[in-house]
This record gives sequence, structure tokens and C-alpha cells, in this order.
Amino acid sequence: MTFTEHANSIFRQVIDDYHLTDNVDATINNPYSRDSIDYHLYMKCWIDTVQWHYEDLIRDPHIDPSEALGLKRRIDHSNQDRTDLVEEIDTYFLKKYGDVQPLPDARLNTESPAWAVDRLSILALKIFHMQEQVARQDASPDHRNRCQLKLDVLMEQQKDLSEAIDQLLDDYEAGRKVMKVYRQMKMYNDPSTNPVLYKKA
Repeated sequence: MTFTEHANSIFRQVIDDYHLTDNVDATINNPYSRDSIDYHLYMKCWIDTVQWHYEDLIRDPHIDPSEALGLKRRIDHSNQDRTDLVEEIDTYFLKKYGDVQPLPDARLNTESPAWAVDRLSILALKIFHMQEQVARQDASPDHRNRCQLKLDVLMEQQKDLSEAIDQLLDDYEAGRKVMKVYRQMKMYNDPSTNPVLYKKA
């Protein structure tokens, strides 16, 4: 089983687990050991899944403004958690390929493997929810047909992205690419770099 086959199976497990309650406040029951990559993949997709539903809720045109503000704060916190998890996954890859000697002509990649995994997790969510639309009995045939066309594209995208990630990992293992990771430098979360915060301090 390739890395992405394994990751995609965990993402499907997470999405199914979440939809047992379909509640953004549901308790996380991560079945994997905390020091394993599986644990981090599960947590990553759980955060993405909860945030997907935050984004649905905040778009309610009748939402109370104070409730919307609270939800916006939760989305901000979720985004930070999401970025932290990406860095945890990149740390795993850095350790895994840390002893590989790059070839003289080794090249860089435009993104780290964990950010590609981030997109793979979100793709799993898009596929799940597009499949829901295709199966909607209260929607028109035209709506379901249009969603089926979109689902076909998403499935192809998942296949292509999975293959590209596996190829990238093969390149790291063979020394054909050099892995570099640039840690997050979010300025608006830092009281010393966000002018709205440091001017009030």
C-alpha cells in the first residue's frame, strides 16, 4: 500500500466517524498511537472536517452577529491548529528522509509534502459532500447531474494528486529532490507583529 492509499483510507475513516454525529462539538476519538503518523493524519482530517462545517454554519444569512463572531474566532483557531498539524506531518517526513544524501542534480519542490497532504485531506471532504449532492432525492435531476460531473473531476484530481505525492516521496527517498520546510510565520497571530495588537499593548 502506498503512503497516499493509506492516508486516503484514514481520511475516509475520519469523515465517516465525524458524520456519526455530524456535530462540530463532537468528541475526537482518535484510534491511533499519539507518536504515529496515522494519529497526525487522523487529527489533520478531523480539523479539516470540523472546519468544513464551521464554514457551512457561518454562511447562514440569518445567523446572529454575535454567534457569527464567535464562529469566526473558532475558524481562526482551527486554522492555526491545521497549520500546526501540517508542520507535525512535515516533521515526520524530515525525519524519515533526513539521512538521504541528495544527488548532485537534486531539485526543490514548490511545496512540502505535508501541504500536498493537506490538499488531499480537503479533497476527501469535497468528494464526500459532492457524493451527498449526487444522492440527494430532494434535488432536481439537473442538479444531481451537474454534481456528478463535478464529482468525476474530483475523483480524477484525487487520483492525480495521490500519484504526485507518492512520486514526490519516491524522489526524496532516492535523493532526486531536496526536502526543505519553511515554518509558519503568521504575523496576525503574533502580538508583537500584528499592529492592531501591539499598538493596544
